Amino acid sequence: MIQPQPQPVQPVIFVGHGSPDTLLSSTVTPAAWRRIGEQFHPNKILCISAHWESETPTVSTVAKPDLIYDFSGFPKALYQMKYPVAGDPSLGHRVREVLRQADIPCRESATRGIDHGAWCVLKAMYPEADIPVVQLSLQPSRGPEWHLRLGRALGPLRREGVLILCSGAITHNFDWVLFDQPHGAPLPQATAFADWVADRVAHADHGALVDYRRLAPRGAEAHPTEEHFLPLFVALGASGDEIPRRVAPETLYGGLCMDCYVIGGA
Repeated sequence: MIQPQPQPVQPVIFVGHGSPDTLLSSTVTPAAWRRIGEQFHPNKILCISAHWESETPTVSTVAKPDLIYDFSGFPKALYQMKYPVAGDPSLGHRVREVLRQADIPCRESATRGIDHGAWCVLKAMYPEADIPVVQLSLQPSRGPEWHLRLGRALGPLRREGVLILCSGAITHNFDWVLFDQPHGAPLPQATAFADWVADRVAHADHGALVDYRRLAPRGAEAHPTEEHFLPLFVALGASGDEIPRRVAPETLYGGLCMDCYVIGGA
């Protein structure tokens, strides 16, 4: 098999995508996403979103993916948004190959569309929708260590022109969300957890991060379920020896810390 030719190393980006209506309720966070996107010009994008879960890693191989409006009760304008991006079956096949080389099983889906964890962010980062996008599912039952391993297996794709976008949340507890105060003051427990994560990331302390439910302030409360935090571990796994840079534009609804981490680039 002909191996892809090396290219300039692309970044890994973790984004806290927040509420589905972030594009409508905030200008600060979408502007931060746009500035991040302006720094990088990948050939393709692989997205790992909190909103696709499966027992076995599954990669999308659809050429023309539909948008998935996987939310309800939001303004009509959100359901009218479009992001007519192409898929890339060849990248899907390549993802499956690199995972198998790492002894990680992988399936393919020729029907899976693009969920809001991907398109809401990409619409701000790359508004022209001119970079093909492929998605890969999470396995929440397998926990942080598994997702570090998944990220390490995906890391070589960065040298093949692929930007790895991991979309989740630094905090994701609906009891911390002040639904009537989109720009309310940040809750201290949300800030404390986000700052602890930032400190451990800056020190490459993956062991502490894996054990966050026990070690972090209000760790188990910050994520009653783990699916929104696991994309961060994929990003850390794919980062190699590079230290991520924190971008913290704001906290929305009191408890949704919109932190991003950028790995690679200037």
